[in-house]
Amino acid sequence: VQLQASGGGLVQAGDSLILSCAASGVTFQYYAMAWFRQAPGKEREFVAGLSRSGGRKEYADSVKGRFTVSRDNDNKKVYLRMNSLKPEDTAVYYCAADRVISSVFHVDKAEYDYWGQGTLVTVSS
Repeated sequence: VQLQASGGGLVQAGDSLILSCAASGVTFQYYAMAWFRQAPGKEREFVAGLSRSGGRKEYADSVKGRFTVSRDNDNKKVYLRMNSLKPEDTAVYYCAADRVISSVFHVDKAEYDYWGQGTLVTVSS
């Protein structure tokens, strides 16, 4: 199983960015998907995620109203659109896959089975 995250970069505060995560070697529609991030010296934290069908979405309070998560089950991809970026959004962003039943969704990183390599997002003030 491979998860390949891309789309990170250096942007200014207020800018937008779209992260992508491509999955391979997995029956994608059996997995809830999520984005986590880890800033230097901090724990990895949940950012946003969605259920197998995409019908249920969850967001961290810090990104609600600014970030949008989506998925394309036909092409085995998950996206994170990030608007109004802030310097505190600076982190390595990871996509993760969680084998679940039905619309179950977890925000606990310990529940996730597979992780991508991460993509760095740097937001300058």
